[in-house]
Amino acid sequence: MHSEELQRAREFEQKYGPYVAPELPRFHVTGSIGWINDPNGFAPYQGEYHLFYQYHPYDTQWGPMHWGHVKTGDFIRWQRLPVAMAPDQDYDKDGCFSGGAVEMPDGRHLLMYTGVRNVRREDGTVETFQTQCIAIGDGVNYEKYQGNPVIDGSALPQGGSVHDFRDPKVWREEDGCYYAVIGNRPADGSGSVLLYKSSDAIHWEYVSTVAACHNQYGKMWECPDMFYLDGKHVLLTSPQEMRPIGLEFHPGNANVCLIGTLNPQTHQLDREHIQAIDYGTDFYAPQTLLTQDGRRIMIGWMQNWETSGFRMPGQRFMGQMTIPRELRLENGRLCQMPVRELESYRRNGVTYEKFTLTGEQTLPGIQGRFLDMTVTIAPGDAENMYRWFDIQLAQNMEYDTTIHFDQATNILSVDRTRSGLPCDIVNVRKFYIHPHAGQWKLRLVMDRYSLEVFVNDGEQAASTVIYTPLEADGITFSCDGTVVLDVEKYDIVTE
Repeated sequence: MHSEELQRAREFEQKYGPYVAPELPRFHVTGSIGWINDPNGFAPYQGEYHLFYQYHPYDTQWGPMHWGHVKTGDFIRWQRLPVAMAPDQDYDKDGCFSGGAVEMPDGRHLLMYTGVRNVRREDGTVETFQTQCIAIGDGVNYEKYQGNPVIDGSALPQGGSVHDFRDPKVWREEDGCYYAVIGNRPADGSGSVLLYKSSDAIHWEYVSTVAACHNQYGKMWECPDMFYLDGKHVLLTSPQEMRPIGLEFHPGNANVCLIGTLNPQTHQLDREHIQAIDYGTDFYAPQTLLTQDGRRIMIGWMQNWETSGFRMPGQRFMGQMTIPRELRLENGRLCQMPVRELESYRRNGVTYEKFTLTGEQTLPGIQGRFLDMTVTIAPGDAENMYRWFDIQLAQNMEYDTTIHFDQATNILSVDRTRSGLPCDIVNVRKFYIHPHAGQWKLRLVMDRYSLEVFVNDGEQAASTVIYTPLEADGITFSCDGTVVLDVEKYDIVTE
């Protein structure tokens, strides 16, 4: 039996979602209507790939969290499924927060999430309690376990916070046991990631603190994910209250990748490298899965908390996911590129080879807002070098979003100041790139209201939400000096 709260959400989405559908991105996941944030439960199930997400269908502002639900066979075309969970129990009455999913040996689908309960004290203050809960279903309908929560404050290490204890990412190992990493705030007030183990997904034991930041990289570490990739262990997490560190980490709600080796005795990550996952204005709370053919695929929330309160007048949805990305390690760094399945949706290819650019120029056939375009930039000869290079996208006389490269500093910036949102928000991100023998490459993926930039075959990525009207679809190249361009552009058609 569905609860009244869940049935209401399903009926609301079914009734009003079709009116919003024409406004939504074509090939990026978002809700049918209303608000979404973190991806949840991104995992294979019965030969397909399921994705849930934090969802408040009734408003474009954050609200009591439900779990929305979609599935796919190729990461580009997604099928909508009914809302999976609503806050309808005492232990999750104030929200079904983020979590993970895994297929059980008997074919059932296990969801693990954080239940949130707020308690108002006699003095009027409110305390939040967060516990880990499970629900089990068949890929469409889920029943919450009667013995929830399955992990509460009694399973925390000494000094761990019951108020900041959330976002379990669950998986099953070859030993038949379930494991979960969960974000927590330890006694020093910063962030840590805890590891838990269970033989049945119901009875859990604390194993270790996999990693802690000791107030070096932000505070509370949200939405952890840990996996093995190319001979190393990788831990992804999203710190709150981050302070800027050069151009690598921006302030506020950030994203961090730690690479190293998981010590088999201590079950702690011996850290070898740390970096940002994405360098754009809009990326948070990524989750990954392992495909049937052995690829590690990541998806993230393409939005950020600092700017999520701003939207265009009349906008009926808020929040979307990034394009799913294939991960690899190269030269000790995490690299990422759009899933190869995107190439199956390319149409109307236009190519320019060894085009010499001086000043400003548009190229016939190079325009659009639903596209996949690769640009390789090389300097002219020694007598015709350049100081900077720009690409202006989503452009007309009034609007544009600009990618700017300064050759002297090797700094790339993505600037959406003129992208259409009349609000004073964060509009520019800058980061260092590494040209190879003076040459560098950009791959640009655009969908209705987003731009994703992949530098040098995925050495770095930058995700940005833009609000430019769709009729602004021009693309202009410009430089101070001379560059030689290769341009390969395709429209993305999903219908």
